Amino acid sequence: MSDSQIFTFGDPEPVLDGAIYDNLGAYLWDNGRYYETPVPLTGLARLLRANAYHGPALGFKTQQIMRGFHASNAVSRKAMKAMAKDYVVFENAYFQKIRNFIGEVVELKHLPAINMRRMKEPDTFCMLQIHGELLPFEQGEVLHIKSYDVSQTIYGLPEYLGAIQSMLLNEEATLFRRKYYRNGAHMGYVFNTTGNIDKDAQEQLKEKIKGTKGLGNFRSMYVHIPDGDKDSVRILPVGDFSTKDELEKIKNLSRDDIIAAHRMPPALACLIPQNQTGFGDIVKIDAVYQKNEIHPIQDELAEDINEVLVQRDRISFDRETDNQAV
Repeated sequence: MSDSQIFTFGDPEPVLDGAIYDNLGAYLWDNGRYYETPVPLTGLARLLRANAYHGPALGFKTQQIMRGFHASNAVSRKAMKAMAKDYVVFENAYFQKIRNFIGEVVELKHLPAINMRRMKEPDTFCMLQIHGELLPFEQGEVLHIKSYDVSQTIYGLPEYLGAIQSMLLNEEATLFRRKYYRNGAHMGYVFNTTGNIDKDAQEQLKEKIKGTKGLGNFRSMYVHIPDGDKDSVRILPVGDFSTKDELEKIKNLSRDDIIAAHRMPPALACLIPQNQTGFGDIVKIDAVYQKNEIHPIQDELAEDINEVLVQRDRISFDRETDNQAV
């Protein structure tokens, strides 16, 4: 019976586990009472914390949408900002319509998109409660703002889904490097010994290797084999992440994918330019980003919101002030 022993130190835990495209499409759930979303919204929410770029990019876009916003008696700035954040993250946003005694909508109350579902009946929605119960709303009581999706017409679908693999790769590269630094006996090599090593010496050697595990414990080791030769101890590299540039390449490539998925100029993403010329005139870059990305979103949101409000309570965005901002 062989005395050979192998041990490892565990695996990283990713933010999002599982294939997000498994249930692409909107189907009736809970005995046909409501439509489930095409992708799990809790997974999209966890993605916000997966890396240093995705969440901040969506937060930045939310702030940009709120530039020049004029609140009204029906839509507060706080409610609008929460709705805008839901929209950029999920491409779905919801307001509850509060009406006066003559049926006019006098307030739009934000409803968290992560818990909202479209019911089987047209223009009827419900909110998922903490223990699985449904809180239904009256038909026409909820304003649903969504983007158009070519695969179904029940919910909107984020356009950044194609970059999810890059988001998770960026996270996993960071987790790997963290575990490398915290664990000096990482599986980056095979420590192979031959020659005359008794059982006690084997146990001592194993304990020494285990002892190098832990924060700040990269250590040198002395091994003596009385009857050994030059090949009695061999270090067989498997993959040394510390001496190559894989981390930098992975981080940079996945970062570029994430920034591109949000159609965000690198200059506005707080990236450090890799050349001496930089990114160019930041004011002009901001103006183009506002014109091509932010203003169309503001127009879509304002159109959907103002459609249910009376003239005196409609919202607007001050473009002149917005264009003067740096």
